[in-house]
Amino acid sequence: MGLLDRLSGLLRLKKKEVNVLCLGLDNSGKTTIINKLKPSNAQSQDIVPTIGFSIAKFKSSSLSFTVFDMSGQGRYRNLWEHYYKEGQAIIFVIDSSDKLRMVVAKEELDTLLNHPDIKHRRIPILFFANKMDLRDAVTSVKVSQLLCLENIKDKPWHICASDAIKGEGLQEGVDWLQEKTLQSNPGCEDVTK
Repeated sequence: MGLLDRLSGLLRLKKKEVNVLCLGLDNSGKTTIINKLKPSNAQSQDIVPTIGFSIAKFKSSSLSFTVFDMSGQGRYRNLWEHYYKEGQAIIFVIDSSDKLRMVVAKEELDTLLNHPDIKHRRIPILFFANKMDLRDAVTSVKVSQLLCLENIKDKPWHICASDAIKGEGLQEGVDWLQEKTLQSNPGCEDVTK
């Protein structure tokens, strides 16, 4: 490490780069959340369902996130596992107003947690109980109970109530994810601001 690298590190001119997988069923709000986390001049006005996956970048105070927005449509969920090895954090989005598909979300979460590329890693998982603005939405506590999150003992996790359209709850989640990602991935790649 050269003198300029050390100096920029001391002055916090470098950010750690982190690969984040954004997962959840279709129509849960994954793309809307990612869009809202981007700088306002980079946000899209029209959100359309993700086909396959898309990649987005945004920054927090000390991390540069590369987010893989994975389609939640049934026919694309088998693609998720191809990205597990490279993921250093997971955002799992749940439509808290869709009680009928909460069981499907739990099944997908269980499949994720038991996959060999995830199972033995201490990868942080941020849950967004999204669409809290809708009348039929259940609380984040109820979502946590329905998904049996209390059974996740070997990974740091956090659940935030969110309204992606208004951006409510997103910053709390990103702050938590930033803290846990730095703890879990001390060797994250340094990138220049």
